[in-house]
Amino acid sequence: MLRHVLSVAVPLSLSVLLSACSQSEPPKPLARPAMVVQPQPARAATEAYPGEVHARYEPDLAFRIGGKVSKRLVDSGARVRRDQPLAELDPEDVRLQLEATRAQVAAAEANLQTVRTEYQRYKTLLERKLVSQSQFDNIENTYRAGEARLKQIRAEYDVARNQAEYAVLRAPQDGVIATRRVEVGQVVAAGQGVLLTLAADGDREVAISFPEHAIERFRIGENVSVELWSQPDKRFSGHIRELSPAADPQSRTFAARVAFDDAKVSAEIGQSARVYVSADGQVPLSVPLAAVSAEGGQAFVWVVDPATSTLHRQPIRIGPFAEDRVPVLEGLKADDWVVAAGVQVLREGQQVRPVDRDNRSVKLLAKE
Repeated sequence: MLRHVLSVAVPLSLSVLLSACSQSEPPKPLARPAMVVQPQPARAATEAYPGEVHARYEPDLAFRIGGKVSKRLVDSGARVRRDQPLAELDPEDVRLQLEATRAQVAAAEANLQTVRTEYQRYKTLLERKLVSQSQFDNIENTYRAGEARLKQIRAEYDVARNQAEYAVLRAPQDGVIATRRVEVGQVVAAGQGVLLTLAADGDREVAISFPEHAIERFRIGENVSVELWSQPDKRFSGHIRELSPAADPQSRTFAARVAFDDAKVSAEIGQSARVYVSADGQVPLSVPLAAVSAEGGQAFVWVVDPATSTLHRQPIRIGPFAEDRVPVLEGLKADDWVVAAGVQVLREGQQVRPVDRDNRSVKLLAKE
């Protein structure tokens, strides 16, 4: 009998306990710790633009006459001296033309010698009244025509001789071959494209591109600083020497050249560089790089409400990124509290427990 009573009472008590648990409120989720900071004034705000070291003078080289390339004497990166041969055309055609013009010069010289002799003889006969004036005038005109013909043929010979020399492409000055687009067997026209590009010895510059939306802030002669990839701990003073008046049709950026103030800066062709331009105090605040997120092309940060310790998404407009901070142009105030880490796992309206970098609780008070 006792066993029967226990078998009924135990399940009944368990059901009463479970019913009581189901009717109690679920425990509130614990507030998530969130490291918070306030925006800081941007000290000496600068904008950084990537660039590449180039020679100030980079002439594009091509043959002045057409023909078939028979020799290529240099490769990219080769150091060359002034007047050094770089490539040659097949010389057969220009050689034949030179020989033909030389033969015409010889014929014109022989003809002039004949008409000169005839001219001298008629001149003597005219003095003796043995020929008429009209006969002498005809011989004189023939003589003058012979002189003009010889002068013309000699000029054509000089052109042919120059063209024979143009069959050899030579370096206009000392430098390094930056690019090569010519091969043996290639048929080229006079002045066709760019076969070789020479980076001339001398001044070095940094080629950069400025964005379209900020081009009005830059001007020729503006002071900048340059950091070379090979010398990250040094910054060299420079200035904007050249600024394109028109945007590139593909990238929509404006090409610029930055010259070093010190001509002795050790910068090699093709080195990576970074150009820093002062923002002239236009960026009042900045936040840590890890605090910024973006969605749909819109940058934002998570701001903590001091009254409720809840989050809301705050859209911002930012400037060029620095190494560890981001300048904020619009959207934040100096007394806002911004979440500085773990922003990828946060959501709108979430309650957080503000802490500092040492995991100590932070009382959210605006700056005095």
